[in-house]
Amino acid sequence: MRILITILFSLFLSKFYAQVLVGPYAPPAGQQNSTAIHKDSTVFIGWGSTCSLARGYQDISNSSLGLTTVGTNNSATEKSGLNGVVSLGDAGSATLTFNGNITNGIGADFAVFENSFSDDFLELAFVEVSSDGINFFRFESVSLVSVDVQTSGFGVTDATEIYNLAGKYRGQYGTPFDLDELNGISGLDINAISHVKVIDVIGNINSTYVSYDSQNNPINDPWPTPFASGGFDLDAIGVINFIPISIKEESYSLSLLSYPNPVVNVLNFDLQENMKYNFILSDLNGRNIKQGQLDNELDVSKLNSGIYFLKVSAGERFIIKKIIKN
Repeated sequence: MRILITILFSLFLSKFYAQVLVGPYAPPAGQQNSTAIHKDSTVFIGWGSTCSLARGYQDISNSSLGLTTVGTNNSATEKSGLNGVVSLGDAGSATLTFNGNITNGIGADFAVFENSFSDDFLELAFVEVSSDGINFFRFESVSLVSVDVQTSGFGVTDATEIYNLAGKYRGQYGTPFDLDELNGISGLDINAISHVKVIDVIGNINSTYVSYDSQNNPINDPWPTPFASGGFDLDAIGVINFIPISIKEESYSLSLLSYPNPVVNVLNFDLQENMKYNFILSDLNGRNIKQGQLDNELDVSKLNSGIYFLKVSAGERFIIKKIIKN
């Protein structure tokens, strides 16, 4: 009953804080300019296939409680919502591989899913990638959350104060990551990412246990969470730009030139002759907006401003492009 009351109070605070806290980064799922991607979005063409765990403590300041126990290696594999979640615990980690390599394309290349029950109860994690399974490189992250007071175990966090940390969005909505941000790093091939590692942010602002963002800001998130399900709860990792092991790139990719992008009224295409193209245009929530046979022009004048994904197929080949509607 105590936990239930705490959760209800947290939900009340969530609605209150959502009205008064406004940071510089993308807002919660469903709001204008959010970057959250729903698990059913057609942009996802693959999911994690294997997972290696390094559990963390339920409470890093009290090791007698032991490690977290909720979930298994399989819980973080396959599509979001399919196999439950795995709880990482304080500073615990999960490393996922895929039946192929994640590549650097236009916009986000993959997204990490957590299972938060609201837009404001955010358990956060660092994200690192590797192209050899040995050397991992971390996405630069930012947390502008105040560290004047420790966020309690069921406390709230303003998503607009968080950047490049997994867990920014509620359950069933992935936090996107763009490999282009890691371009030029020695020892990393952003067109052949084989491993993605998710590492729990401890969240304790005490100097003994604190986690720092890329700007050396202490990261304040719900702590302690002294339960078997403590820490970041990894649901899944969905991949957007991807080369399956069993399929060479040229057998599934499709040359498609579209312009202008951003677009106001009409998208124009340079299509190959004697080839039939079909398209599906979907929004960030995975809802199909338009579909059919693609000609040299696609009228998008009636769409609301925002981000959309255009999947174009020709035979067994397809390509997905991010479209920005002004």
